[in-house]
Amino acid sequence: MGAILTVKDLNVTYINKTRRVMAVRRASFSIDKGDSLGIVGESGSGKSTLAMALLRLHPKSTEITGEALFDGKDLLSISEAEMNELRWMKLAVVFQKAMNALSPVHRISTQIEDIYRVHCPSASGEEIQERAMELLKLVNLPPRVYRLYPHEMSGGMLQRVAIAISLLHHPQLLIFDEATTALDVVTQGQILREILEMEKTLETTRIMITHDMSVVATTCNKVAVMYAGELMEFGMVKDVLTRPRHPYTQGLQDSFPSLKGENPKLLSIPGFLPDLSKDIPGCVFAPRCAHATERCRREKPPMTKTSEAGQAACWLCVGDENGK
Repeated sequence: MGAILTVKDLNVTYINKTRRVMAVRRASFSIDKGDSLGIVGESGSGKSTLAMALLRLHPKSTEITGEALFDGKDLLSISEAEMNELRWMKLAVVFQKAMNALSPVHRISTQIEDIYRVHCPSASGEEIQERAMELLKLVNLPPRVYRLYPHEMSGGMLQRVAIAISLLHHPQLLIFDEATTALDVVTQGQILREILEMEKTLETTRIMITHDMSVVATTCNKVAVMYAGELMEFGMVKDVLTRPRHPYTQGLQDSFPSLKGENPKLLSIPGFLPDLSKDIPGCVFAPRCAHATERCRREKPPMTKTSEAGQAACWLCVGDENGK
């Protein structure tokens, strides 16, 4: 299958009166139709910023450069009118807190009808209700939900409604931005299983933004590891999570508990995220990396091929030089 999304040298800079914060730097990757890509990293790594850039949902003062080819169009350069035609029709998102995405004073039916008619103004109420019932069933919700108010439902039900709304127009690419993080473990597991079942019947490509490595391991086939706005490692989940090539990926794994075998002591990554308003000449992870050399602090490592589909931005992966 060909690439459905190709991102090249994406940069996102937040600008205020006193500072320019480079939240995403030189991000490049591609995903094929039918792929499920997990983007992982600690808080502040730029995961959500990257997703919002693809959706063009940043404040107007934000500076975005690079290229993001989707459906034959560059998402970063098309007009706002063209982008509005793509959003929800071909490109949709499920946000973390569904309660904040739904009006507390309107029934679910009213909200679904309003959203549907933004792109299909002539649609009848019967047509919209029929589509809504299909999707509510798909996300394991009873028909009665259609007439309820948000306050009459649990957090898990609201999250399912948000997923159903995102699927109203059969989008080609669906982005989950920490969509299950605020839920309890049991509900999260149920929704993740439903997402996987849903993808068996829908031709949808998914990007899953999360800080939970287990979510990526169980629901994605590709993974992108981000740190301080930069892509550290990219590849197939089965390769990256079983044999990580970047020290940061290894650090994330060491800080996550295993449910199988022995339970070794969890190790945190020492140090803190760097100040992204300052220029960083070498590897952005070097100040926290146990393997860092002078070259790491002086020169920016290139993305180097580590497997058939894998890449890592680390001097340890560059040929025979081995970071020297």
